[in-house]
Amino acid sequence: MLIIDDNADLRSFLVDCFAQNYQTLEAGSGTAGLRQAVEHLPDLIISDVMMPGMNGVDLCRRLKTDERTSHIPIVLLTAKVDLDSKLAGLETGADEYMTKPFHREELLVRARNLLENRQQLRERFSRQLVAQPTGVAVTSIDEKFLQKVIALLEANLSNAAFTVTTFSQEIGMSPTHLHRKLIALLGQSANELVRSFRLKRAASLLDQQHGNVSEIAFLVGFSNPNYFTKCFRDQFECTPTEYARRQAASGIAK
Repeated sequence: MLIIDDNADLRSFLVDCFAQNYQTLEAGSGTAGLRQAVEHLPDLIISDVMMPGMNGVDLCRRLKTDERTSHIPIVLLTAKVDLDSKLAGLETGADEYMTKPFHREELLVRARNLLENRQQLRERFSRQLVAQPTGVAVTSIDEKFLQKVIALLEANLSNAAFTVTTFSQEIGMSPTHLHRKLIALLGQSANELVRSFRLKRAASLLDQQHGNVSEIAFLVGFSNPNYFTKCFRDQFECTPTEYARRQAASGIAK
């Protein structure tokens, strides 16, 4: 969690609120906060609005329009209570907008809810991306990012030489940022995502009796059928041959 506030006393209070249950980072300005957000990709950001230089609204806008940080929930804190100020904050993509003074317990609950919502979104994205790779609706910058990921995985499905380095270059992020972004959105690293995507596609091909095990292994980017069988067993708790046999028997039973 990243706490951003130019008031040292309030920043210390906020850190104290969360330090018992969360790892916390802190920054005394919007510029420093932006730098830390990009470097560390925290799970949640709490920022004051009124700060010299880059204020909280500008910071939020920068973070929410940057593909590297767009997924991070942001809570804006402000002394301004008028509707125009609240709308300005929410229009930048802020997830919560709280006026000062605020109750400590309310802030804690709102922060916890945002983190739980992010976990639910991660699970939904993961199901859509892997189980129904062409069915992801594009309604946010994160989903647009995932659509790029889908297209890249589809295009390289049979490419055994497709590496994390290639993945990151094609997506336009450093390997570190790609890793953190995918962990945040899907709960999987780049390597895990590529392998899971290929294995689920292999299962679909086996279900359709699209070929024998060796042929399907090559179709989904495994140059070594034995390694494919090992990975498939780890994922589905049975060999590809056993899986195909079960699916065929299930089809006959229906």
